[in-house]
Amino acid sequence: MKPVDPVALRRSRIYLLLIALVFAAPMIIAGLLSFSGWQPGVKGNGHAILPQRNFVDEKLQVKLDNGQVWPWRDSEPRFTLIALAGPDCAARCFETLTDIAQARVMLNRNQTRLRLLYLGTPPADASKRVAMQTYWTMGSDVDGKLAAYTPATPDSVSAVLVESNGTALSLYPAGFDGPGLLRDLQKVVK
Repeated sequence: MKPVDPVALRRSRIYLLLIALVFAAPMIIAGLLSFSGWQPGVKGNGHAILPQRNFVDEKLQVKLDNGQVWPWRDSEPRFTLIALAGPDCAARCFETLTDIAQARVMLNRNQTRLRLLYLGTPPADASKRVAMQTYWTMGSDVDGKLAAYTPATPDSVSAVLVESNGTALSLYPAGFDGPGLLRDLQKVVK
């Protein structure tokens, strides 16, 4: 057998370690970034509701226009998007509500997994009120427990996304990004 050259052996080992480092470096960097709290692509467009609230546990009552009480837990698992109107819901408010309804339609086959609940005084225009009833269930917050999420700005709307078990997930304050809401809905409503 031929004697092994120690310099060549050392060079081969260094190359092997460099190749292993090339494959291990992305995992090490990802671990360091994750440990530091940075994670790409996990931020939604809404604001997380902290501390978490469960409307079933809180016994939050929403009385519908037909006199019934809104069932937070439905016969099948479905999310609820609550639209909370500010004072004097008019043209801009109605436009936002229309955008939300369009976002629901864009969920395609999953649109039945999202219920739309409107709380507040409907627009004064009777034709707009009739148009809303196609997509929205209308009601009112009996005890005012959602007042903190209701915008104070006239002719504006905020929204709250609620999980099928009654847990409030995200708040979309007045002036929220409609396409951003759609992206969030596409992530969670599957």
